Amino acid sequence: MMIGKILIANRGEIAVRIIKACKELGVKSAAIYSDADATALHVKLADEAYHIGKSEASQSYLNIEKIITLAKEIGADAIHPGYGFLAENAKFIEQVEKSGIKFIGPSAKAVELMGEKTSARRLMKDSGVPIVPGTTEPVKSFEEAEELAGEIGYPIMLKAAAGGGGKGMRKVESQTELKSSFERASNEALKAFGNADIYIEKFIENPKHIEVQVLADEFGNTVHLFERECSVQRRHQKIIEESPSPSINEETRRQITSAAVKAAKAVHYKNAGTVEFLYDTASKNFYFLEMNTRLQVEHPVTELVTRTDIVKEQIKIASGEKLGFKQEEVSQSGHAIECRIYAEDTENNFAPSTGKILHHKIPMGPGVRVDTGIDLHSEVSVYYDPMLAKLIVWDVNRNDAIKRMTEALKNYQIAGVTTNIDLLLWVLRHEKFLNSTFTINFIDEELLPKLPTEWKKELYQEYEKAAILLAAILKDEKKRLHVSSNNTGTNNSWELLKYE
Repeated sequence: MMIGKILIANRGEIAVRIIKACKELGVKSAAIYSDADATALHVKLADEAYHIGKSEASQSYLNIEKIITLAKEIGADAIHPGYGFLAENAKFIEQVEKSGIKFIGPSAKAVELMGEKTSARRLMKDSGVPIVPGTTEPVKSFEEAEELAGEIGYPIMLKAAAGGGGKGMRKVESQTELKSSFERASNEALKAFGNADIYIEKFIENPKHIEVQVLADEFGNTVHLFERECSVQRRHQKIIEESPSPSINEETRRQITSAAVKAAKAVHYKNAGTVEFLYDTASKNFYFLEMNTRLQVEHPVTELVTRTDIVKEQIKIASGEKLGFKQEEVSQSGHAIECRIYAEDTENNFAPSTGKILHHKIPMGPGVRVDTGIDLHSEVSVYYDPMLAKLIVWDVNRNDAIKRMTEALKNYQIAGVTTNIDLLLWVLRHEKFLNSTFTINFIDEELLPKLPTEWKKELYQEYEKAAILLAAILKDEKKRLHVSSNNTGTNNSWELLKYE
């Protein structure tokens, strides 16, 4: 039986996205909001909306007790966590399950197992999924780290065992850097995740980030929805994603998607999840990185190329339905690209920008989709992630998709906050992006050395050429009008003024 009412334990564009899926399925949606989000778009669109607490996330969107209590009070059958906040919090999922409310996502056990990076690496290794050379147990001391690093060989990566998102992560080039890096990584991991455990991996030079979307029902059926390329990143966070990946051939595609299904089955996974891999551009080998046990920000590109509504599938699976299709029925068609629109200042180390949205006009047209959590007069506050929207395009091939995305970005109008739209345009025009030779180091290598302003010269070269051409045309036209005026004896000064 289909779930009747879903409490959405999130905000912004992902809450809006879930609300839309609920409406199409005939499911009631209940939004929650903090003080800062009282007039937010997701609050306006939901069937019901409830105040959950103060603006600070710890007192609202991260308040487990309040959220579960509210879900019971309003008669919600299920809770959808979206991404971020409590989406991968095993304690929250366990309490939701104990309360008798359905959690739209994997089990607490699966989240806990895949969230602890060393246990996940052990499981993948035992299941025949390739992992990056390194440890499968937390490193107990600096002395042990020093010994293991010598065995693995520099450069290495120190990573938080309970982490993600680039926190508690350090690249170490040599033994002289190890002690200070080990201490910093441990301290950062403790602050971010409440767990100071660190593990070691061999550093892969210039890898690409390729991930595979999986869906699994409660009857043991697991399928993949092919891969996404997510290598354009700043501060270890993605800003542009696309599907299919332009970096792999069909044989690698078959191998990496098969490995993702194997990984999901190893953890008895249910619902939607993403298995992430590092792809070594030198050896052409791929390695398990981690599994995101939730809906991904970049899920729309997969939806467009496979014609699958992943959020609706999540709700159907949680309602006890079997997957409505088999693996052989899933195929890719065309090419999709997603750009994340952030309220941030590229020239100020990507610092978040806050303020009120004074103007908001989204691009429209065939093959253009915008998933947004803002509208006119929305407040972009200091309390939450600065992502405003996701711009997604589809076309028959990658070149046409890039052209369509470029035009869509040019036509995306936002005023009131600084955005990263110029940065996205710069990436789309870069030779390395166009020929697919970019790696996860692309922004660090190609953009950062040109900050704060040098990169803009490249961005505006074509505009400068167009301006020079227009000026030449206007100059010729002005001469023509002047000659015409002298020949006829009439005064065309008003006509001339129009060109000044």
